[in-house]
Amino acid sequence: MVPRLATRLRPADHLGRFRVRWGIGRDRYRVRPGLYAAGTPGPDSPVLVTANYKLSVDALRRDLDGVDAWILVLDTHGINVWCAAGKGTFGTAELCRRVRETGLAHVVAHRTLVLPQLGAPGVAAHEVRAGCGFSVVYGPVRARDLPAFLARGMEATPEMRRVTFRAAERLALVPVEVVGLAKPSVWAILAIFVLGGIGPHGFFPAAGAWPRRLAALAAYLAGVVSGAVLTPLALPWIPGRAFSLKGALAGAAVAAAAATSPAARGLGALETTAYALMVTAVASICAMNFTGASTFTSPSGVEKEMRRAIPLQAAAILAAALLWVGSAFAAGGPPWR
Repeated sequence: MVPRLATRLRPADHLGRFRVRWGIGRDRYRVRPGLYAAGTPGPDSPVLVTANYKLSVDALRRDLDGVDAWILVLDTHGINVWCAAGKGTFGTAELCRRVRETGLAHVVAHRTLVLPQLGAPGVAAHEVRAGCGFSVVYGPVRARDLPAFLARGMEATPEMRRVTFRAAERLALVPVEVVGLAKPSVWAILAIFVLGGIGPHGFFPAAGAWPRRLAALAAYLAGVVSGAVLTPLALPWIPGRAFSLKGALAGAAVAAAAATSPAARGLGALETTAYALMVTAVASICAMNFTGASTFTSPSGVEKEMRRAIPLQAAAILAAALLWVGSAFAAGGPPWR
């Protein structure tokens, strides 16, 4: 008996989607691999292939309302189609193995598998035919275009093939990126607390050191927002190709605006420069991390960018720390002495 998937999502599915977007239980959000039915499929119904990441399965079944189809779920270890294709888990060997294990050849009368277009890098169509006897047809990029694609005799329009990365699509990825910064932020805050207490008269954990610490914390958070939120939002309009450069430009703009604000009055040149470097460097790091969520980067390109950017980012962070600590010694030190 083939399990049936509902094409309407329940409140629990929407709640799960919200939690995963915020990085809660993301690695465990999976569907058991195997063959499923959507609607009331028969021997001539299409076979749609997807990953066992539940968000991928939900996106597929949600857009199949009124369509009778078989859904073949591959074991991608809970990774979405695009990323799994790059890692090799959404691949030829797993596809052939799942076809054989589910006895798909005895379920359908045809020998055609419809794969998502973004799964193409992981699958060799000629090896699939040799390995399990099925032909591969690449469907549209988006699941919502599948009904029209099937109605057209599995012929995709140019629009169905076009990969988009609109503002809403980019912002949907921001929460999990921000949550991923929680652990490194703990170390950053600890460093701010320690360095913020250093002055010409030793280490001061007392209340007098907190204005400097809070100002540095504000600069750090401004860098996070600039790189992890503003850069994805304004990605197409920020100059440059490298994400690290885009983040640095966004951070520099925010730092320049903050330096001219009333809140910056009374800050010395060293302290102002330190905060500007901190915002710019942190924004660059956070924006570079967003390359993993982009649809138009490649592993080799990311590695090349990291080799160039990381030394510069580290140098900027070190310079910011030295200038910030040095500013406490300028003109006899800060007011808590």
